[in-house]
Amino acid sequence: MGMPVRIDDTLYGQARAQAKAEHRTIAGQIEFWAMIGRAALDNPDLPIDFIRDLLVARAEGESLSTPFVPEGHRS
Repeated sequence: MGMPVRIDDTLYGQARAQAKAEHRTIAGQIEFWAMIGRAALDNPDLPIDFIRDLLVARAEGESLSTPFVPEGHRS
């Protein structure tokens, strides 16, 4: 369920530009930023880039993943 929210014009403009670059809706971009922010607050010891990459990888799903093979166990 969507809820209208008022945000600063500058933040909206930044979200619009980033959303276009990353092929998201403006609302989707703001939701993505919110998820990163919430995860960063919950995990202050993790670098923000790691959090972002982890969220992107989870969204891609298993179909695009590469199985982990420990070093020394490769064929």
